[in-house]
Amino acid sequence: MAAKVSPLGVLTESNPWEKAKKAREFRRAVLGGATVFCESPPKRPARPERPPLVSPRELRRRRLGSPEGRAALLHAIAHIELNAIDLAADMIARFADAPDVAGQRDAFIADWSSVCDDEARHFGLISDRLVELDFVYGDFPAHNGLWDAAMKTNFDIAARLSIAPLVLEARGLDVTPGMIVKLDQAEDRESAAILEIIYEEEVGHVAIGMLWLQHVASHREKDSRTLFRGMVREHFKGTIKPPFNHAARHKAGLKLSFYEDLST
Repeated sequence: MAAKVSPLGVLTESNPWEKAKKAREFRRAVLGGATVFCESPPKRPARPERPPLVSPRELRRRRLGSPEGRAALLHAIAHIELNAIDLAADMIARFADAPDVAGQRDAFIADWSSVCDDEARHFGLISDRLVELDFVYGDFPAHNGLWDAAMKTNFDIAARLSIAPLVLEARGLDVTPGMIVKLDQAEDRESAAILEIIYEEEVGHVAIGMLWLQHVASHREKDSRTLFRGMVREHFKGTIKPPFNHAARHKAGLKLSFYEDLST
């Protein structure tokens, strides 16, 4: 009899390292043929007491010339990756049985459990690097903007796909190369190398988001570009900020015509 697993185990785990571990175990179970059952996900995933969550305006910028400054940058990225674990698990729990997935449930779970596993591995890489710099995840304050933005789309798979992977994660493709350059300039090749790994794999995550948006658009008999732009205009606060990494976005299947004038 096949084992049964649920992404809820990831979402309800508050310890960051255990959450990452459970995300990787969930992926292995999916690859092993386990039956995935989807329960109603919590409004917010379980979180540790640290780091304290504050307004983005309260986070002060630190220069990368000091170990503390580099650690603060890596801490911010670790926090994003932790949220990304939950976003991938929530994608499965919330939408694997949605009508728009239309008979592709196993493929949907396979793709998003892969993303969940990648984000867990990324969190581990960054977390280990923080320890090498004599810090630990939780040592700096963080904000909850990523999860708040994503939760505004918890009612519609098209909205979630448009905002989470195709706006928020695509933004990472724009800014990460600059971070890598600055870390190299600070002679922190170890941290830069981790960001290079994350950057390359995030291209694939955006591509998965685009693949499933196209699937949903086809099921709804709509044009994927029109669907995306409508969802962004309705559900994303503010504008999509340039400069854009057009090459990486194009590699992920996110064409210029999707977003070029959404920044104005």
